[in-house]
Amino acid sequence: MACLLEAPLRISVLSEVTATSRHYVDRLFDPDPHKVLQGVIDMKNAVIGNNKQKANLIVLGAVPRLLYLLQQGSSSLALRTECSVVLGSLAMGTENNIKSLVDCHIIPALLQGLLCPDLIFIEACLRCLRTVFISPVTPVQLLYTDPTVIPHLMSLLSRSQKTQEYITQIFSHCCKTPEHQMVLFNHGAIQNIAPLLISPSYKVRMQALRCFSVLAYENTQVSTTLVNVLVDGELLSQVFVRMMQRDQPIEMQLTAAKCLTYMCRAGAIRTDDGCIILKTLPCLVRMCSKDHLLEERVEGAETLAYLMEPDVELQRIASTTDHLVAMLADYFKYPSSVSAITDIKRLDHDLKHAHELRQAAFKLYASLGSNDEDIRKKITETENMMDRIVSGLSESSIKVRLAAVRCLHSLSRSVQQLRTSFHDHAVWKPLMKLLQNAPDEVLVMASSTLCNLLLEFSPSKEPILESGVIELLCSLTQSDSPALRVNGIWALMNMAFQADQKVKGEIVCCLGTEQLFRLLSDPDTNVLMKTLGLLRNLLSTRPHIDQIMSSHGKQIMQAVTLILEAEHSIEVKEQTLCILANIADGNTAKELIMTNDDILQKIKYYMGHSSVKLQLATTFCISNLIWNEDDGSQERQDKLREMGFVDILHKLTQASDPNLSDRAKIAMQQYLA
Repeated sequence: MACLLEAPLRISVLSEVTATSRHYVDRLFDPDPHKVLQGVIDMKNAVIGNNKQKANLIVLGAVPRLLYLLQQGSSSLALRTECSVVLGSLAMGTENNIKSLVDCHIIPALLQGLLCPDLIFIEACLRCLRTVFISPVTPVQLLYTDPTVIPHLMSLLSRSQKTQEYITQIFSHCCKTPEHQMVLFNHGAIQNIAPLLISPSYKVRMQALRCFSVLAYENTQVSTTLVNVLVDGELLSQVFVRMMQRDQPIEMQLTAAKCLTYMCRAGAIRTDDGCIILKTLPCLVRMCSKDHLLEERVEGAETLAYLMEPDVELQRIASTTDHLVAMLADYFKYPSSVSAITDIKRLDHDLKHAHELRQAAFKLYASLGSNDEDIRKKITETENMMDRIVSGLSESSIKVRLAAVRCLHSLSRSVQQLRTSFHDHAVWKPLMKLLQNAPDEVLVMASSTLCNLLLEFSPSKEPILESGVIELLCSLTQSDSPALRVNGIWALMNMAFQADQKVKGEIVCCLGTEQLFRLLSDPDTNVLMKTLGLLRNLLSTRPHIDQIMSSHGKQIMQAVTLILEAEHSIEVKEQTLCILANIADGNTAKELIMTNDDILQKIKYYMGHSSVKLQLATTFCISNLIWNEDDGSQERQDKLREMGFVDILHKLTQASDPNLSDRAKIAMQQYLA
């Protein structure tokens, strides 16, 4: 019987809640303005901290009525202000609440409200706008729809500390693209916001600082302007340095370090500047210690990784600062003991976000080890490091997998690590698994790493070959992403280097001549260069050259002709001429050059080119064609003499470049022998 009683009870409770909520909404329609105002005030008190009540009021249609009252010229200022306060409170509920508010066009209504001269009403509208815009579900583009909004917000900055806090917070959350940065920059963001860095209000200083971090990120124009800005007679960079001092709140230290990091990466501050080496880098390393909260350690590590990514000197300094490499190992043991965190809520939060620490550690290790052999050695010798990377490759979080493969890629640049740690831990197995159905971002990094594992001296090369990787790599060459096409062809190029005929045959068969020639006309120069490199490696050793040219010679010669005739860089033409030199080294293949007067004229033309690289490649080619020990050399020598090649070789023996003159002399000796 108890079960039967439960349902009616639930319905009556629900209708009671709805009835109470409806009472609040009904009062908004009272003809007496005083009763409407009191109704809004009562609604405000009812929704504070009560998400259920907020959801009920939204469902019952409170939002359109509140917005109507907010926009009515006949509404008193007190009523309009209270309406914006209630809307702000509703916005502090769930993401669904925010979506409902945005769908009801709350943003244009509040922006319109900012034209009112009353400061208290303006602050209430801005507070509500801030709450709406900081939500991840609000389309930030709504701030930029009307071109008069940004200049108006800039003009309101001087009104009060509250307008300063809310407007800078709106800017820092809504500046997501280079276009947004330039809109704010062009409307005087720097001059208007810089003085706020010395505001007596901590909240204002903090939001202004956040604004500068998003404005400077990957923006050279903004960053180079910031370098010369003075705040109360002090350079902005020095203001940031002061904000990084240990006595400042951690969020301020971190954000100031981000500002200087972004200015440095955008080329506005040198990497050897004291404010980077002596202040920013040590501050970020400090953030990685156990003493800090999880999110501070994550942000510190990721910002540090970004700061030193392109600079080997910063990597060396960081690797010897505060035992950073060992300190990062703690990121994988988090939380190490329950007793360290007494707050159960905090512990629960950190357990859910511990993967972010692992991601940050992998990113920082990748950055640290990207250039220096000693640092890579130090990383791989850190306790269980290779096991951790291997585990990271199969984590459920896509971000951790990406960071782990990035770290692996960084370490794979080391010949020593490829021969030792990579072989001992058979990292190629999880890497191959990762290459199956991964998102493009992961595929690019994983295939880059695979390229290194397929280098001649890597012990992983053989087992990878046996695992049927050729088909996978050939499929990458058909990708829409140029980076994936490059990596696919690059890996095949490494695989073909000094490979036996069986492997080369498999590559040619699996790739197919159509795809090979499609790649030779690829609009991306890197793809073209690697395809030429593959072709050059396939056409090495005489039996291989003759075999490939006997079946695909016509198409290869056609492709070579097209590349030599087109507008390509010296590097592309050099690779193409080196392929011709390899063909010229074949026993039967060289006839494909000798019977093609067009190609011979092109070789002649490039022998007289201003580029030594091209002259050297063509001289190699001629040398191979006329080599005395090869059958039929006399006929080839005679034909080339008639075409004027001997005169050109004679001139090249006098070349100022020693390699070129030596190569020309070797070729001339074939005629004299």
